[in-house]
Amino acid sequence: MQASWGRNAGLGLALGSAFAFGGSGVAAKPLIEAGLDPLHVVWLRVAGSALIMLPVAWRHRDLMRRRPALLLGFGLLAVAGVQACYFAAISRIPVGVALLIEYLAPALVLGWVRFVQRRPVTRAAAVGVVLAVAGLACVVEVWSGLTFDALGLLLALGAACCQVGYFVLSDHGGDGDNAADPLGVIAYGLLVGTAVLTVIARPWSMDFSLLGGSASMGGTAVPAGLLLAWVVLVATVLAYVTGVVSVRKLSPQVAGVVACLEAVIATVLAWVLLREHLSAPQIVGGAVVLIGAFIAQSQAPKAPSGPVASGSVPAVAPDDGAAEEERLSVERAGT
Repeated sequence: MQASWGRNAGLGLALGSAFAFGGSGVAAKPLIEAGLDPLHVVWLRVAGSALIMLPVAWRHRDLMRRRPALLLGFGLLAVAGVQACYFAAISRIPVGVALLIEYLAPALVLGWVRFVQRRPVTRAAAVGVVLAVAGLACVVEVWSGLTFDALGLLLALGAACCQVGYFVLSDHGGDGDNAADPLGVIAYGLLVGTAVLTVIARPWSMDFSLLGGSASMGGTAVPAGLLLAWVVLVATVLAYVTGVVSVRKLSPQVAGVVACLEAVIATVLAWVLLREHLSAPQIVGGAVVLIGAFIAQSQAPKAPSGPVASGSVPAVAPDDGAAEEERLSVERAGT
């Protein structure tokens, strides 16, 4: 009975996390359209979340000594890089399209493993890559000559590549006997990301008066401060915490399946709240992308010396539960 309750609670937390992550772009896009630079919105999100997570960073202050490369990589790629590219992308293309392109990350990881590391991959994982690429062709409607903004598509692809960069970093730097608490990694990643984005975004040039006004969400005026509070408190802090806790209550595989709902939730929310309608081929293509991404990332990884590598590059030994939690939290850091 207790195990069943814990599993149900884990599923509820995982669904809540997917909903929170999925709502980030829907809340951020009106702020961008109201006049805020995408980099400024990213800085506000990351800096606000870092401030809230300061107590967690202090609790895990030993990470700065034990895993400096991990923290730097997470801050540069999984926080600053992914979010800057993603928010810049949604300023030019629909939220659902940007997130679906970002879900190419597992397929890109397989490409790195196969062609750069020259390690074999499973046949099922390869099929997942083919499905993801084919689905993406439908999402961007290649037969129409890429009707979406080309720079927006490249930025979304950049977000996927930043996720790949961190996967590769964790694959090379992982140590099962020195596993880092995922919440600590998130907290310090946000601090590093804030420092990097402060230099790049130059928040002192931001028009802070815009935050006191309102932004249009599908034709409805919403206070800009309320949208920012959602992005920081719900779409970042709450999303990360509930995501990590859900992995502890569920297996990483189950949590990964639920995480795939994030793109669906983001697309539906954008459809309802922002009036960003997708065509029938795009909807079908999006489903194929998610199926391909799920297949690519759901193959259980073996040790590096084994004959098979999969889309989910392990940060540490595959039987290390804390490391699997860390890997999944990184996998979802782009939104």
